[in-house]
Amino acid sequence: MKPDTKVVDPNDCVDYLYEYAPEYAKAKGELAELEAYRHSLRSIKMKQSSEQSLGAQEREAYASQEYQDLCKAIGAATYKTEMWKFRLEAAKLRFEAWRTQEASNRNLERLTK
Repeated sequence: MKPDTKVVDPNDCVDYLYEYAPEYAKAKGELAELEAYRHSLRSIKMKQSSEQSLGAQEREAYASQEYQDLCKAIGAATYKTEMWKFRLEAAKLRFEAWRTQEASNRNLERLTK
């Protein structure tokens, strides 16, 4: 075994998945909420506009500070969601690697008996 190889405890992987899955779900829910609100905010800002044409109202809505702030919040929520998604996926992969290694060890034991 290489000195820098980390020994994986499968229980740690399962515990990690169990413990942090709610964080991923929460982040995913927040992202969905922000994306849904984006459409409402655009409509609200268009309604508040003094412009007559829909194109001009839409332009003002997209240019508003509130809409720009919401877009930044969506970006941050997307980052958080993806970070949790890939952390949980990494834990699953570690567990699968451990399982594969254990199967290989059993086969090696059978061959050397």
